[in-house]
Amino acid sequence: MSQTNIIEKFTDKTAVIGVMGLGYVGLPLLLGYVGRGFRVLGLDVDARKVESLHAGRSYIEHIPGSSIQSALAAGLLEATTDLSRVSEVDAIIICVPTPLSHHHEPDLSYVRATRDAIMPHLRAGQIICLESTTYPGTTDEEFLPHLEKLNFKMGENFHLVFSPEREDPGNPNFSGTNIPKVVGGHTAECLKAGVACYGAIYNKVVPVTSTRVAEMVKLLENIFRAVNIGLVNEMKIVADEMGIDIWEVINAAATKPFGYTPFYPGPGLGGHCIPIDPFYLTWKAREFGVHTRFIELAGEINEAMPSYVVRRVGERLNRARKPLNGSKVLILGLAYKANVDDMRESPTFELFDLLKAQGAEISYYDPHIPVVSPTREHAEYTGMKSIEWNQASVSAADLVLISTNHARVNLTELAAWAPCIVDTRNAMAAIPTKPGQVTKA
Repeated sequence: MSQTNIIEKFTDKTAVIGVMGLGYVGLPLLLGYVGRGFRVLGLDVDARKVESLHAGRSYIEHIPGSSIQSALAAGLLEATTDLSRVSEVDAIIICVPTPLSHHHEPDLSYVRATRDAIMPHLRAGQIICLESTTYPGTTDEEFLPHLEKLNFKMGENFHLVFSPEREDPGNPNFSGTNIPKVVGGHTAECLKAGVACYGAIYNKVVPVTSTRVAEMVKLLENIFRAVNIGLVNEMKIVADEMGIDIWEVINAAATKPFGYTPFYPGPGLGGHCIPIDPFYLTWKAREFGVHTRFIELAGEINEAMPSYVVRRVGERLNRARKPLNGSKVLILGLAYKANVDDMRESPTFELFDLLKAQGAEISYYDPHIPVVSPTREHAEYTGMKSIEWNQASVSAADLVLISTNHARVNLTELAAWAPCIVDTRNAMAAIPTKPGQVTKA
């Protein structure tokens, strides 16, 4: 297929789109293409996701099942675990996880496994778009040599693209196709095909000169956040020692109309990007003899926050003449951020580990996550259930630790029921409480 033909297929909506990985990134993307009239094949190794989609059910809270049902009714959506069917699609968009190893090194096993599974089934005229967050050079190093062995010529009879995902689950202002889409191609012609592929559904496409630039864009975005969160977390520790409310400081500083952007402290970093992406760059930078000390320091501060929070929990229990060992600690919020059901890399898991290690009896409440599903790093908590939200359950805890500030949690009831609260999110700031009932951490 010529360069012109692949672009025409996106223009006239005859292109068939394959989305590999049907999680928090892949499923919204799939529905974005369906919404613009494209036929889409969803691919995933998890048969449960495929079965849910064929049944018209959503397994992600903020994505309604009605969207999937409409796609099925229109005949535009099919899902499968058979990765050989990539031969049927014109665009293959890869949205698989890129976690860290136990040694804080990039784990590209999901990307490589996907690549190896689809390589025997590729054909001329296709475009591969990698969306998984990774270090600069991944697209060139992990895909290009394998494609060239198949005698594909990039920009002529095949196209290689990187376009970083920018999903922010639960964001009411930006989601799906109204988020500007950065696209980089291996060649200028690959870039044209990538712009056509994403321009078919995104309101704005931002082309850059290479896949490496596009890969670095995503890292810069998330490292910017990680570094600033590390700064404000360190400021929180200093302010606590000085008896200063860091939240009041931040809110006052945010009134400056220039030169300042507010970031907020918390119990640690969570989500699939912010805790991970900085380490992808620091690892790759060492290959070039560069030591990213500033970025690594922010990572150290952020990773230490759960320990700081648990120390504050222990101090608060001591004031109540109770040891942490044997105390019942109820943690509010398993999701890594407010008002979503996404628990990837949630700092709550680290809080679980640290509290248990000191002998605490732990439980959690999260209206968005009634039961803990399997995770790569915390399999021992699989099947753990959220408590019922009632006075008996809450008041039975010696201490309630707010890890995530969900809007669906009735904080007025919490203030009435909980004898002792440690608040990492400033959630209780506007709630009437008893003197000494709330400790910020």
